[in-house]
Amino acid sequence: MTEIMKRLTISAIFAGLLALGWMMATPKASQAMQGSAGVTGDKYKFRLLYNSSHLPTEAQNVLKGAHGGFAVDMRPGKGETYFYLKGAGIIQISADLKSTRMISTPPEMKSTNMHNAQIWTARDGQVFLTWPGNESNAVYTTTVDGKLVHTLKTPAPGTDVGHPNATNYFMGRGNFIPTDVEQLDGMFYVTTGYSSLDYVLTAKVTSTSPFKAEWNDLAFGGRGPGAGQLGTGHGVTIPPGTKRVDVSDRSNSEIDRYTRYGQYISTLKMPYGSLPCDIYYLGNLAVVGALDGPNRAKGAPIYILENDELVSTISVKDDLGLEKFTHVHNAVMRRVNGKLYVIAQAWNPGDFAILEQVN
Repeated sequence: MTEIMKRLTISAIFAGLLALGWMMATPKASQAMQGSAGVTGDKYKFRLLYNSSHLPTEAQNVLKGAHGGFAVDMRPGKGETYFYLKGAGIIQISADLKSTRMISTPPEMKSTNMHNAQIWTARDGQVFLTWPGNESNAVYTTTVDGKLVHTLKTPAPGTDVGHPNATNYFMGRGNFIPTDVEQLDGMFYVTTGYSSLDYVLTAKVTSTSPFKAEWNDLAFGGRGPGAGQLGTGHGVTIPPGTKRVDVSDRSNSEIDRYTRYGQYISTLKMPYGSLPCDIYYLGNLAVVGALDGPNRAKGAPIYILENDELVSTISVKDDLGLEKFTHVHNAVMRRVNGKLYVIAQAWNPGDFAILEQVN
């Protein structure tokens, strides 16, 4: 009996040492995985590469309140991704996705929410990040190292913003609630779907040294059931290489497309009952994060489109086991060394994940 006990003890110690050695040899990337055996998707399949433990401690501490989106620096030789968390500030994800770090954030921004993010290059080569502050009723522009260079505030009563309905809305001191912003040839396009306004507003960047911007007399969309009208204009996207303006109409399960002058072109339908928050393009692919899917009993989906056709439905909660991914607020796609990655953010409660293509 004593001999048996000795053997069991030695075996247990040996097994423990093996496990400890495996854990010490495992790189951070593997340590960050949860449900690594899980795979999700159809034509394009993904597994979990990093979860929220990949973020800086400051970001993890406030992640529960995540309510924003991502901006990817697509300049040659770059590839960093930027996003924001209220109470922490600006976070940068490295081009190879392997590391994250906090960026110094202006005090004016740190205690309020930035509902999405946009990175763009001015004609003089300067690079800026622009943030829609849905709680503070302002659009902020910073450098990539976090220096605040401009704040675009609510249009003053009497400002002609390009449509009588929108102009009268601000004449009556209606709330300016920006939900997203994009830049095209020195023009900001700002969605306002969290207010009864629900027009896409525009502002001209008149100078970058120093930075100046002013409201422009062009507004389009507006709340309503008609073609080109919006139910909740949540996200706005300029597809790379185009001058088209795509607006994610969340409540109507569609992406509405316009010319840069606000003329309605067409509608890209998403699955009926889904709530698309934004669309991000990478070549002929696109990724759409949805606040809810058609089946409310399941976690919200991330849709992968190819040439505007739905080819994969990604379920971070149901297939990969991240229980907080009940609602997806934003997702972007990266291609690193020939492989696709999806960076996603959940809302209510907030969470974060990076997914890696497996096929």
